Amino acid sequence: MKGRRRSRRTPLVLAFALIAGLGAAVPAAADPAPPPFRNPSLSVDRRVDDLLSRLTLSEKISLLHQHQPAIPRLGIQSFRTGTEALHGVAWLGETTVFPQAVGLASTWDPELMERVGSAVGDEARGFQQERPDGWGLNLWAPVVNLLRDPRWGRNEEGYSEDPTLTGALSTAYGKGLTGGDPDHLKTAPTLKHYLANNNEWHRTTTSSELRPRVAKEYDEAAFRPAIAADAATGVMSSYNLVNGRPATVNPDLNDVVRSWTDRDLLNVTDAFAPANLPGDQRYHPTLAEGDAAAMKAGIDSFTDNGADPGPTVGAITSALEQGLLAESDIDTAVSHILSVRVRLGEFDPGGGRYGAIGKSVIDSPGHRRLAREAATEGAVLLKNHQNALPLDASHKDVAVVGPLADTLYTDWYSGTLPYAVTPADGIAAKLGTDVTTSEGVDRVTLKDTATGKYVTAGTGTAGAALKESAEEPTTEAQFDVFDWGQGMLTLRSAANGHFVGYNWSNFVNDQAQPGGWFVQQLFRLEEQPDGTHLLRYAGYETEEPWWSNPVYLGPTGADGTLGLVPRERAAHYAKDVVRSGVQEAVAAVKGRDTAVVVVGSNPSINGREAHDRTDMSLAPAQEALVEAVREANPNTVVIVENSYPTTLGKLQQRVPALLWTSHAGQETGNALADLLYGDANPAGRLTQTWYRSEADLPSILDYDIIKSDRTYQYFRGRPLYPFGHGLSYTTFRYGELRRVTDGYEVRVTNTGGRAGDEVVQLYVHQRVSRDEQPLKQLKAFQRVSLRPGETKPVRLKLSTSDLAHWDVTRSKWVVETGTYDIMVGASSSDLRATTTRQVRGETIPPRDLSKPTRAENFDDYEATRLVDESKARGTAVESTADGAWLRFKDARLSPGAGRLTARVAGTSPGTLEVRLGSPTGPLAGTARTEGTGSPYTYETVTANLSPAAKGRWDVYLVVGKGLRLSTFTLG
Repeated sequence: MKGRRRSRRTPLVLAFALIAGLGAAVPAAADPAPPPFRNPSLSVDRRVDDLLSRLTLSEKISLLHQHQPAIPRLGIQSFRTGTEALHGVAWLGETTVFPQAVGLASTWDPELMERVGSAVGDEARGFQQERPDGWGLNLWAPVVNLLRDPRWGRNEEGYSEDPTLTGALSTAYGKGLTGGDPDHLKTAPTLKHYLANNNEWHRTTTSSELRPRVAKEYDEAAFRPAIAADAATGVMSSYNLVNGRPATVNPDLNDVVRSWTDRDLLNVTDAFAPANLPGDQRYHPTLAEGDAAAMKAGIDSFTDNGADPGPTVGAITSALEQGLLAESDIDTAVSHILSVRVRLGEFDPGGGRYGAIGKSVIDSPGHRRLAREAATEGAVLLKNHQNALPLDASHKDVAVVGPLADTLYTDWYSGTLPYAVTPADGIAAKLGTDVTTSEGVDRVTLKDTATGKYVTAGTGTAGAALKESAEEPTTEAQFDVFDWGQGMLTLRSAANGHFVGYNWSNFVNDQAQPGGWFVQQLFRLEEQPDGTHLLRYAGYETEEPWWSNPVYLGPTGADGTLGLVPRERAAHYAKDVVRSGVQEAVAAVKGRDTAVVVVGSNPSINGREAHDRTDMSLAPAQEALVEAVREANPNTVVIVENSYPTTLGKLQQRVPALLWTSHAGQETGNALADLLYGDANPAGRLTQTWYRSEADLPSILDYDIIKSDRTYQYFRGRPLYPFGHGLSYTTFRYGELRRVTDGYEVRVTNTGGRAGDEVVQLYVHQRVSRDEQPLKQLKAFQRVSLRPGETKPVRLKLSTSDLAHWDVTRSKWVVETGTYDIMVGASSSDLRATTTRQVRGETIPPRDLSKPTRAENFDDYEATRLVDESKARGTAVESTADGAWLRFKDARLSPGAGRLTARVAGTSPGTLEVRLGSPTGPLAGTARTEGTGSPYTYETVTANLSPAAKGRWDVYLVVGKGLRLSTFTLG
C-alpha cells in the first residue's frame, strides 16, 4: 500500500503498552476489549489494517464516494470529504470570515497564517457536535494553484504567482489546520487543485501544457512543500487536462505526489469531475472505465453526483466485474481513507485529542481579533505621495464614498458574516463621530416608451416580480445602478434595498447581494440610436452552451409582468436619472477635511469560479467617480478593494494615496481605519505582478512561463507595481549582505519615526547557464518588526540545493557551476543589498542523442503542443502546423550517428526531418510514416543520416502536421 507510514514502535514496546492498558487483573464481567482499530495506543497502520480486514467488499466500495455511509455493525458513523475552508469555514452558517486567500497571502507572514489555519481548524471542529449537512473534517483548502495569470476568475482563492511564497504560506496554513501532529489531526486539509489549474474558460476541456522545466520548477514546486511537511493530507485533482490527459487520471497523483511523503494521502476528485471523463472530455467511454483509471492513477475518493453514491458504487462494482480493477486496488484506496479517519481521532475515546472542541470557538472574541489582525496585515499601501497617509484623526469631518464604502461583499467560498464592519463603519468608530457617505451610483427610472408605464418592484424583504405598472416615478419605480465594468450592471430596488434577480421564471427584487452559482442579478442597458435602452439579462447562465432562452426583457402578460422575450419584442425604455451618483458624491466630499473613496470589485461578478476576466481595469464609472471626487476635494485617498491586480488606468497617477485590500471579511472596516489613521502601519506586500495593461499578457491558456516571459521571474516589461511591492509609513535601511552558515544575513534598521514591519525578500539569479534562467527568483523572506531606530539582523536560509533547476537533458535536478547573484530588498524591483556566490556544481554535458530521448525534453519549440502519449501515462509532442519544430540544444553527434529511430503516431501520413543548426538548416535525414490510424498507436520509423550529422550541433526535428513524436535516437 504505497504511502503507508509504518510505526517506529517495536513489537515489544507495543506488547508492554497493551499489557499495561489491559491491567493485571480483569474482572470477569468486564466489557470486551475494543477492537484494535479503536485502540489509540496502537500504530495508525495497525489500526487501519485491522479495520480494513473487518469490512466487506461492498462496505469498502461504499467508502470510495464523497459521502461515506455509516457502518452500524462496527459502530462507525458516516463521513464526508469536502468542507470548504479557504479563509474560514464556509457554507455551514455564521463563522469567522478571514480575508480572502490572496489577502492572507499578502501578509507574507507564515506565523500569522498558521494561527489563522488553527482558528479555522478549531471552528471546523466546533461544528462537530451538531454535524450539520455539509460538515466534515476533511477540509478542501488551501488552494495552492499559482496565480500565473491575474485574469484567472479564481485569483482570490490562490496565494501568489511564486512557488516559494505559495509553498511557505500553504504549509503554514496547513499546519494550523492539522494541529501540527500528523498522527493526531485536528482536521485533514486537501490541497487544491492538482495541477496547473489557472483558467476557467472551458476549464474541463482545455489542456495546460507543462514542459518538464515548468512542471518541476513551477507548478509542482507549489504543491510539494505542504505535502512534504505533512501539513496536508492529500490533493484534489483539477478539472483541466495536463498535457492532453484529464487531471482526474493523472498518474502523477501516485508517481509524484505520493513520493513527497511517507504518510498516507487521501486524494479526491473535484466535484463532478469523474463524470467528465465519459462526458465532455470523452476520454473514457464509460464511468466504470473512467473511475477505474482514476483509481489506478491515485484517486481515493470520488466527488460525483452530489450526495448520491449510487453511480460511483455501481461504476466501481462494474469495473471489478470487468477486471478493470482488483480488490487490492480497492483496499489501497480505502486504506488511504481510513488512515486519515484514524488520525482524525474518529475511532478514539471521546473523538481523540480534538474531540472536545465545541461551538463556543466559532466567531470567538479571539478569532475576531485575529480576523482584524489578518485584515490589517494583508493590506498593501501602493502609493503615498507626499505622505498623504496616515490621516489626522483630529480632522473629523470626513466623507466616505464609493460603491464599496458602506458594504462588504463575500465570495463563493466565504462563510456567512456574523457581523460586518464596513469601511464607513470603521472610520466612524475610529473618529467617534458620524461620517458622510454616498455610494456614488445613479438612481434611475425605466419607462416603456410604448406604454408610458414605469418598471416597478415590490416592497418588503421578499420584493415582488418586476412589472410595468406605475404611471409616475414613485420609489417603487426607482433603481440604483451599480456599474461593475464591461457594461455589466446590477439593479438595486429603492423600494426595499434588494437587488433584482432572475428566478428562472420572473425578475424579483429579493437578493441582499448578487451571488449564487449562476449569478442571476446581472443586466446590461443597451443604448439604441433613438436614445432609448433595451434591458438585457446577462446572468451567468446565459453564457452556458445549453442556454437557449432569449435575453431581453419586456412585458409578457396582461399585468405587465416582465419576462424574457426575443429582441424584436424587447421593451424600449427611457432611462431617466433621478439622482446622479457622481453629483451626490461630489456634494458629500466638498469642504470636508478628507474624502475617502472606496472602489473595487464584486467577487461574484468581476471573475469567479467558471468565469475568467478579460479586463483588469476598474469599471469606468468608478474611475469617473474617483476623478470627480478628487477634483472636488484634493484631500482624497482611494481604497481599492478587490481580489486581483488592477491596471488602474490614470488613477494611480492622479490620486495621492492608494491602499489595496482584498475583500477582507467581517473586520475589513476596522482594519482599514487602523491603517488610514496610523494606528497600524501598512506592511502587506503584493504577491503578484501588477501589469499596466492586458497587452502585457499572452493568452491565458499559455502555461509556458519561460517562453512567454510570464510572472516577475521572466517578465521583461515595466510593471505598474512589481511583485513584492508595498510601502510603509516609515523607512528602512539595509546593511551589508553577509554569508552565514545556513544562508545570508542582513541588518535592517528602521530609520523613520514609526514602528513598522519590513518584509525582507531574498532573490537569486544565475548569471550563466546552459538553460534560460529567471531574471530573479524568490528563495527566502522574513517579515520583521522594528521600533523607530531599531536594528535587527535578519537571517534568510539559502542552501546550495536551492539553486538547482531541472536539467531536461538528463531529467534530474542540477546545480551548475557558476556565479550566482544574491539580492535582498523590499520588493523584486527594490533590491537594497547584493553579493555574489561562486558555486562549484556540475557542468551539464552536451546532449547524448544516441540514447533514447523523450521528445518532451526539448529546449525550444514552434507550432507544437504537448499531448498524452497513452491514456495511462507519458507525454508526447504533436505538431500543429507544417514546419513545426523541436530544438535539442548542444548535442554531440558521434561519427557513427548514422540513423534516426523514432516512435511516432498519427492518423495521416507525415514526415520527421532532422536538421542541423536551425529549422531550415542542412537536412540530415527524413523518416516517413503512412499513419498509424490512431494517435495512441505508435510505430517505429527510421532514416539514414547524412555524413554531416557529426560533431556538436543544435539538432532540430521538423515534424509534419498532426504527427505525434514520443521518443527518438540518433545512433
